[in-house]
Amino acid sequence: MKKLPKFLLLLLSISVFSQGPWTQKKGDFYTQISLSTISNYNEFFGYPDYSINGKISDNTIQLYNEYGITNNTTLLVNIPLKLISVNNLNYIDPAVDCIGDCSQNINDNKTSLGNLEIGVKHNFYKKDWLFSGQLSLETNTSSFYKNSGIRTGYDAFTFTPLFLSGKSFKKSYLQTFIGAKIRTNNYSSNFKFGGEYGNKILKNFWLIGFLDIEKSFNNGDIILSDKNLITSLYINNQEYGVVGIKAIGEFSDNFGVTASLPAAFFGNNVAKQVALSVGVYKKF
Repeated sequence: MKKLPKFLLLLLSISVFSQGPWTQKKGDFYTQISLSTISNYNEFFGYPDYSINGKISDNTIQLYNEYGITNNTTLLVNIPLKLISVNNLNYIDPAVDCIGDCSQNINDNKTSLGNLEIGVKHNFYKKDWLFSGQLSLETNTSSFYKNSGIRTGYDAFTFTPLFLSGKSFKKSYLQTFIGAKIRTNNYSSNFKFGGEYGNKILKNFWLIGFLDIEKSFNNGDIILSDKNLITSLYINNQEYGVVGIKAIGEFSDNFGVTASLPAAFFGNNVAKQVALSVGVYKKF
């Protein structure tokens, strides 16, 4: 395999829980802080699509880290902090008998941990193409607020095994992944597939196109509260198909900024709105 430029090694780690086959060198440490936002939405993908009376804003600050245990094995840790608000959400409690206007107007905002994630990636083949395996555990560290229906993560543990492959070229790379998200507590599990192609179009600028698909196995029957189902925050059978672009600007071999703009072409129980993510990374 051609020797990867230093920046390409960084580039392949920019996404939270990187899904490329490249690993950090022994003793190398990579960290990224990013902000993802979906603001003021009330429409959702579904079968059929649906909407709510009210607005939700879902923001996430994520601290993502990689550490090279060996040249072929990398430790991964992701810490998400969720900032979620519900504004003017109209709710009628079906369990309450009343006369006249029975609706509640819900306004709330919460800041709390999401599902903390830890994992290991191991490269087991390194020639023209790279092949690696990755296993991560998403812990049940999220919170649920029953008065507003705000949930900051799945009420479950999630195991994510992935098979990763990739190849570098002179000024570009290609990578793919396939695997599953296996959830406990009667949530459905998901099939996961995707990939990306990146090209260095300027001296200090990379442009990447990506595809990310998650499809539910519909094998879970967890019962969630009415308010949580209305907000659709981390409910069962969520799935999506996303295409998008990422951009990377490098200030040095070890420091730069990232941005991504995904757009869904199908989904279920997820916001029908484009998300925006920006981040800053550093390698030590």
